[in-house]
Amino acid sequence: MPDEIDAMLLEDAMLDLDRLAQCCHVSREWIIEHVQCGVLLNDNCTQADPATWIFDSRSLVRIKRIIRVERDFECHPELAGLVADLIEEVEVLRTKINATEFGDR
Repeated sequence: MPDEIDAMLLEDAMLDLDRLAQCCHVSREWIIEHVQCGVLLNDNCTQADPATWIFDSRSLVRIKRIIRVERDFECHPELAGLVADLIEEVEVLRTKINATEFGDR
C-alpha cells in the first residue's frame, strides 16, 4: 500500500540515542551535550555509556521544544532548558485547572 504510514504511539515510544537523534534531526553529539549539561534529564541516562541510553516520548517532545527555543532566541542550552521547564509547568497547571473546572460541574 503506497500511502501506508509508519507510526507508533508516542506514549509507548522508547528510543535509543541514534533513533532519537534521527527523529529530531539533530546529531548524537547534540543530545549527549544536552544530557551532560542537565537540560535533558532522563532516568535511563544514568549510565556513563550513551549507547545504553533509552529515551521516552517526553524526551522527544522536550528536545523538539528546546530546538525551537535555541533556534528562535539564539540562546544557550541551559536557557532553552529553563524555558522548556516553564512551558511544561504551565501545561501541568493548566491540566490541573481544567480538571478542577470539569470536576465542579
